[in-house]
Amino acid sequence: MKARDRDAPVTREGIIFRVMGYNHPPGACFCDVEYAPETIYISKEKRALRVGKGLRYYKFYFDGGLKFVEERYPQYTVYSRVFRKRLVGLKYEYIAELRKPEERLQKLLISEKDDKLLKALRRLLDMITEISTLRTSDFGVFGSLMHGFYHEEYSDLDLVIYGTKELEELLEVLNSLYRDGRVLINEFDTVSPEHFKNWRFKHLTPKEYIEYQKRKTIYAIYKGPERQIKVEFEPVMRWEEIVNEYPNYESIRPLTFVEAEVKVIDASRSYFMPSTYSIELLKLKGYSKPVDVRRVISYVEEFRMQLGEGDLGLVRGMLEEVCLKNGEVFHQIVLSYFPKIYHEQVLKPLTH
Repeated sequence: MKARDRDAPVTREGIIFRVMGYNHPPGACFCDVEYAPETIYISKEKRALRVGKGLRYYKFYFDGGLKFVEERYPQYTVYSRVFRKRLVGLKYEYIAELRKPEERLQKLLISEKDDKLLKALRRLLDMITEISTLRTSDFGVFGSLMHGFYHEEYSDLDLVIYGTKELEELLEVLNSLYRDGRVLINEFDTVSPEHFKNWRFKHLTPKEYIEYQKRKTIYAIYKGPERQIKVEFEPVMRWEEIVNEYPNYESIRPLTFVEAEVKVIDASRSYFMPSTYSIELLKLKGYSKPVDVRRVISYVEEFRMQLGEGDLGLVRGMLEEVCLKNGEVFHQIVLSYFPKIYHEQVLKPLTH
């Protein structure tokens, strides 16, 4: 069995997980918990309900899925010798079904069902493939379309785009379609800072967030005859691009929260989750011992595709020591779901 980011393992109880990233231990994959059926879980969160195939599901938010698994299904955690703790994940033996975005898309494209959302999906992909070398096999679906939860009047189009070159071509196509503006527009052309009344990031303003999200161009609004629909294109590596680094690690140890100024050497892996930036360290605050900081890694959606090659950036995150099995030691700065410092983190272009 092979699994990669955005694939969706399902357990025999019907709990739906999402594979996180590309670095996994042998025979298992680290995951996030996305949904559970009403037979085993009910949420009071109003936005959590999903209805599909005659069964109601509830979506997990924040750390709800982590707590659910730890309390009721601890077998759906995997001990990481690298991090020296248990993380949410599945051994392959516990996976009853592995749903793949690319396979689900192909089924939807040939389905006899022809509701508004599927019509929009087909029109959008037809438009993209007609003016590019991209094919429908370069795409997949995730979210409600993946699991049959979608509502034709309210659901968004959540698409996967596979491959670095394919993504770069897609970005050119999207920019062309945005300039035309008749069928597709950049979602963040329609957003103002006033939308964010409960903004919590301390070092990123709503205005900056809108500016940076807009230039990523992977968030769109489709203006078809069916209705206006939000569209997201989620970059995922092709199989031949994936290198599983996990077996090379001896340990990864958190040191302390730091602030740094960096220069990006390589941003080609920043498209994916987690986003990885090879960097040159220019300045470091919060840690005085000698360090060899080689990269910034972000598990936070807001900071994907945030910087390009040659950019100077400000980063606030957790300094970690990485020890490889060959004896090599280096450092990295990680942005992730740290409970107490989550909104203190940032990755953005450096301005003085």
